[in-house]
Amino acid sequence: MQWLPTYNKRWFTKDVMAGLTVGIILVPQGMAYAMIAGLPPVYGLYASLVPIVVYSFLGTSRQLAIGPVAMDSLLVAAGLGAYLAAEEEAYVAMALLLAFMVGSIQLVLGVFRMGFLVNFLSRPVISGFTSAAALIIILSQLKHLLGTPIAGSNRFHELLYNASVSLSETNWVDLAIGLVGIALILVTRKWIPKIPGVLAVVVLGIMAVYLFDLQAYGIKVVGEIPTGLPHFRAPEISLEKIVEMAPIAVTLALIGYLEAISIGKSLEEKSGEETIDPNQELIAIGASNLLGSLFQSHTVTGSFSRSAINGEAGAKTTIALLFSVVMVVLTLLFLTPLFYYLPNAVLASIIMVSVVGLIDIAYPKALWAYRKDELAILLITFGITLFVGITEGILVGVLLSLLLMVYKSSKPHFAVLGKIKGSDYYRNVDRFGDAIEVRDDLLIVRFDSQLYFGNKNYFKKMLYDCIDSKGEGLSAIILNAEAIHYIDSSAAQMLVRVIEDLQDRNLQFYIAGAIGPARDVIFSSRIIDVLSKEHLFVSTKEAVDYFDHTATPSPIGERVAYQNLRRP
Repeated sequence: MQWLPTYNKRWFTKDVMAGLTVGIILVPQGMAYAMIAGLPPVYGLYASLVPIVVYSFLGTSRQLAIGPVAMDSLLVAAGLGAYLAAEEEAYVAMALLLAFMVGSIQLVLGVFRMGFLVNFLSRPVISGFTSAAALIIILSQLKHLLGTPIAGSNRFHELLYNASVSLSETNWVDLAIGLVGIALILVTRKWIPKIPGVLAVVVLGIMAVYLFDLQAYGIKVVGEIPTGLPHFRAPEISLEKIVEMAPIAVTLALIGYLEAISIGKSLEEKSGEETIDPNQELIAIGASNLLGSLFQSHTVTGSFSRSAINGEAGAKTTIALLFSVVMVVLTLLFLTPLFYYLPNAVLASIIMVSVVGLIDIAYPKALWAYRKDELAILLITFGITLFVGITEGILVGVLLSLLLMVYKSSKPHFAVLGKIKGSDYYRNVDRFGDAIEVRDDLLIVRFDSQLYFGNKNYFKKMLYDCIDSKGEGLSAIILNAEAIHYIDSSAAQMLVRVIEDLQDRNLQFYIAGAIGPARDVIFSSRIIDVLSKEHLFVSTKEAVDYFDHTATPSPIGERVAYQNLRRP
């Protein structure tokens, strides 16, 4: 509500128009995404009421449009796959409980300022997972596009096989309606963007079925949609169900938050106005899901397509969302009879066109050029999501990303430095070659990472290898510590032993360029006892001058080199 006291009256018209435009798109999209989740279409409309109202008061993004989305709907179907064969009422109850759990998790994470957890979902993992999920969503809609009873699955190959064995039962009228719908949405999007193609397809589909009695040809329609607003319904909570759904609930909570925050940030870049508070966004989305579940809403998050429309239509504040809700309320109270004749094939066409944009080809191409290790993670995540399972794909992708991070941090860049001729710059000898002055009596090294238990042995090995390669003429070693932002207790103990060993060999050891956090550890551990303050320098040049001429650093150099939080 921070924007309310400074609300400009001239924004109201833009907010109204943006909200109504998004609301028009939200009605058919909401019903379509409910079908992906395995729920009756009306639950997509229920998910477009209370959650959006809650977010409009608690959210910090001015243009983010939340509600039901394809990705979350697919995850709901994947997580509740074991209940698909159950009665509709039981399945709905499980979906509402899942939304309650997701909202609770997001709310708790937001209250405890745990938004950083979403950083563990790296872009390669998200790209691989999203592309695979988009393909699964597209195939899952073939049963509506073809008008055949194709068995459902969350695995690509099973869906493909199930569709292939049912091709002979294709309803050609359903297929024609679906293909025309896809073509019309694509044409209007490219050549007539001012016309909402989704709405046009819905209207034309309803009119065609009603006027030409296409139900006589066996096409499937949405059918009767309950009129009226959703009533309060507490979720049926049981410990057994909570434990069983905990993995998918955590996954949905993190994925949903990541979708919302990434969309919100991208909208901020376009508008130039930064208002998003990540932890408050967690609270807002969590409260939307939790309170929405009490009024028969399944999980919601930010929508790529509707947020873009909201921004392009000129939305200035979250008041626009309230007018989207008005459209949904009017539909539930007065317009649901009109949707009786809406063909399922039309909803399938809307879903297919919406999610095909989630298939990311450009990013893998870029990774192929410069980061093949991350490309491998993307492809593994993509393959496991596609052929094993959605949750498994995300978990394996996150695990591989963390393993890659740990591996890289255990063997970071280790450089031998030398002075560039005619300057006071010290740079990597491997990069500058003949431009470097090489000295036999002095070894200068740089370690480009934090120094901790995972890489201390690697540091020690690389250091001693460089010392051995210098031979007997070596007199001193300078550690350029500019890139070492942290030293843990294991690494500090290792440094103490290394310094003592080198001193026993009559080799001097200096540390140059240590930043504040590293200096704090140096002074609070035994490192300073074996090193002495005189061997700490603010720059590599000062350390070299001290070695060459026993030149004391300037007063300001001493002050910077010795400054720490726990001064002796």
